[in-house]
Amino acid sequence: MKKTGLLLFTALLIISCNQKNKENEIITNDTLISNETSKPIENSFNIENISVSTADIGVFPFINLPKGLKEMNKPLVREFDVCFFPIEGIMTPFEGKLYKTFVSPNQGENFSQHFFEKSMSDYLLSIGAIKVFDGEITKEEYDRYNKKDPNKGDEGDIGYAGQNIKFWVLRTKNDGNIYVQYISNNAGASLNVLQETAFEQSITKVTAEEISSDLIEKGKAVLYINFDVDKSTISNDGIETVNEIAVALKNNPPLKISIEGHTDNSGNSTHNKTLSANRAEAVKEKLTSNGIDKNRLSTVGFGSEKPIATNDSEENKAKNRRVELVKIN
Repeated sequence: MKKTGLLLFTALLIISCNQKNKENEIITNDTLISNETSKPIENSFNIENISVSTADIGVFPFINLPKGLKEMNKPLVREFDVCFFPIEGIMTPFEGKLYKTFVSPNQGENFSQHFFEKSMSDYLLSIGAIKVFDGEITKEEYDRYNKKDPNKGDEGDIGYAGQNIKFWVLRTKNDGNIYVQYISNNAGASLNVLQETAFEQSITKVTAEEISSDLIEKGKAVLYINFDVDKSTISNDGIETVNEIAVALKNNPPLKISIEGHTDNSGNSTHNKTLSANRAEAVKEKLTSNGIDKNRLSTVGFGSEKPIATNDSEENKAKNRRVELVKIN
């Protein structure tokens, strides 16, 4: 009888231990624990669970490259853009000031993956950052999100299946939320830094008063009139702008203007010159249909001959795609 009781007790003890081990496995699988810190981050990511750092982190992008390393090319730097970071293996978009770069060794030196990663992790830990992801995304996840990333394939690109991505979050008192991710191998690395900021709308309606003021005080008004892609058809919001030009001219009867079309340097230069001339002519036709005497209007297309910004980014190219009104009397 005693032997039977002992066997029963032993069996219950084994079952209890196995159950306890399963519970521990569940706890371990439900938390993300960085190798560099004992602080667990719950899988249901909530940035409010991360402590605010008071460390002095300098100025954007807040991280100097380790000794002997450099930016391989000109980094991608945007005042406001989007970058995708792996939250629980799901590439999640965050918006703000963005820095992306490829990292390579200085000439004559070799790249050490271990040196780069230890430099990064030690520094990030020292300023209070927390690692929230260290792993790969699936091919299915890459296929799901990659076309949503406007900077895919550009400088410092991160977020391909099979890459080991290390993703850190830093909360600061003065600089807000900062997201850092990097990948590396024995040839080089990629580094992304985003300072989260709210979007501020900067587009305002162009008014007749502003057009008149620019023409009289500056001698010209630079306008961004939207057309259909690669056509001279004025879009609906572009027509609103042309209507404001008409009001400005009606309020200043003696005023004569030259309507000058401009493009960026994409595509064939001859085609661009023709397209810009046709767009200027389309603006003239719309103005005359609004009652403006055609003798007060002349047109010319310059194509990409007179840029006002270097054509080295989409943002600068957009500045060059414009219509200028130039006072000629």
